[in-house]
Amino acid sequence: MTGERRDRDGIPASLVRQPLTDPLTLDVGAGTAVKHPGAVRLDRAREAAPHVVADVDRGGLPFHRDAFETVGAYDVVEHVEDLVAFVEEVHRVLKPGGRLLVTTPHFSCANAYTDPTHRRALGLRSFDYFADGHSLAYYSRARFHVRTATLFFEGALLGRLLSHVARRWPQFFERRLAWVFPAWFLYFELEAVK
Repeated sequence: MTGERRDRDGIPASLVRQPLTDPLTLDVGAGTAVKHPGAVRLDRAREAAPHVVADVDRGGLPFHRDAFETVGAYDVVEHVEDLVAFVEEVHRVLKPGGRLLVTTPHFSCANAYTDPTHRRALGLRSFDYFADGHSLAYYSRARFHVRTATLFFEGALLGRLLSHVARRWPQFFERRLAWVFPAWFLYFELEAVK
């Protein structure tokens, strides 16, 4: 807006930094949406008015080990350069038992491929690689318990039906039905094992 007041960094007054009342929660890639009121907001864009300006692809997360109880990464993991390195960094800054909350487009969602800044599309089992007992868990030392892996669909009636099918038979849905009845996005809740 023309003539809008700006702070010393040139950030418009309408994007004034949110008050920091929950210093044990980190919102990575916060953008301008407030998903965790009071959380430490991190973004690489100064214009988003985060508390911390940092590019996770260039130097990781600028916090001490075991600094947070919760890390939110909403619509972030599909953008990062190295997903394994990002998850390891989140694991480092989470306290034992801390939670990583993730949303990302499902691989069958058109948006997973429409956005030119997306580097990958994920499925229901993508974070299983960070769980003990997975045959390929040796690619990372970061360990998590996958507490929740849920698919969301658009549409009221059909969406509820597809959610039921995907919960009941996740492999069947992803292998046989995902390209016929695309999902919208995934939600993960992971618990740090240390």
